[in-house]
Amino acid sequence: MKAVVYEKPFTVGIKEVEDPRIQHPNDVLVRVTSSAICGSDLHMYEGRTAAEAGIVFGHENLGVIEEVGMGVASLKVGDRVVMPFNVACGFCKNCLAENTGFCLTVNPGFAGGAYGYVAMGPYTGGQAERLRVPFADFNCLKLPPGEQFETDFVLLADIFPTGYHGCELAQVSPGETVAVYGAGPVGLMAAYSALLRGASKVFSVDRVPERLAKAEQIGAIPIDFTKGDPAEQIKEQTAGEGTDKGVDAVGYQAQAHDASHEEPAVVLNTLVETVRPTGMLGIPGLYVPSDPGGPDEHAKHGQLLVSIGRMFEKGQRMGTGQCNVKRYNRQLRDLITAGRAQPSFVVSHELPLADAPMAYQKFDKRIEGYTKVVLHPELVPA
Repeated sequence: MKAVVYEKPFTVGIKEVEDPRIQHPNDVLVRVTSSAICGSDLHMYEGRTAAEAGIVFGHENLGVIEEVGMGVASLKVGDRVVMPFNVACGFCKNCLAENTGFCLTVNPGFAGGAYGYVAMGPYTGGQAERLRVPFADFNCLKLPPGEQFETDFVLLADIFPTGYHGCELAQVSPGETVAVYGAGPVGLMAAYSALLRGASKVFSVDRVPERLAKAEQIGAIPIDFTKGDPAEQIKEQTAGEGTDKGVDAVGYQAQAHDASHEEPAVVLNTLVETVRPTGMLGIPGLYVPSDPGGPDEHAKHGQLLVSIGRMFEKGQRMGTGQCNVKRYNRQLRDLITAGRAQPSFVVSHELPLADAPMAYQKFDKRIEGYTKVVLHPELVPA
């Protein structure tokens, strides 16, 4: 089959790779109809992880089941399904507690597994024509048949639940004010989720005009951090108090306020200043224990200078960690089918698999409106 394969930093190619096969009675094989490119993929694409040449990318996957293992009970050939990016067993201590992003079974020696991601287990990515799904009864979420809501549903694999997870970590409640740092796909989903949860004001902080325009379009208040300290800009609009809650949807590749260089802890520290005393911070933005491209030796080892004294002084609480997609994806699916949510507003491009190398290049450089790309393996190149 054809797949998007990592070759070296800033280079992916479309290559022929081995077809997936049933390896366990609980597996299914899925014909991929949609697979999105994620900002997390860019960390590998840019050489900012330990990813080696040959890895097949893609952890946001949707498709139709083509083959079913003998042990699968709830699925059949022809079912349309979307898979959480977390590969999970469903029966370990963490899965039973709905912490499926930290499964103790699927990636021995590490809490958590994922498709097509470095150090997250032996699971091939879905930016390909087909995908093997292990523990399929647990990992597949059934969707209505047909093609309706395709670009909404594919976002259930990662960014819609992850944005919602940021709000859950911060315990966003109706009527509260929320600051979301980052207006990329996850940041926009966090702002959107805060509004779905009834926030009275949502501030969206970024520097890219197209992203800030998208945020304003959904009802968030855009804050351009290159035009002044974002914490101060937000305090001016909250009677000097700051927001009740804050979400970091940026992670370790954060830009300094003048956008001149990377400053890995700047969003964390600015959130501490943005959120009022006793407020809460949700951190779904990615932080890693090792970053070969870190700006200093501490950052290279995932050690950041965070204003813990200021945070303690303000009595703030923080929740961190990757999203447990299974905890949210059914409810979010039902919001989509009921017409209450349409997360596909973030999708800027739908392209054939063959265009992936170009799409990665443009998405990485944030040019020509590339905010969220969905690849369709069955789409014929123009």
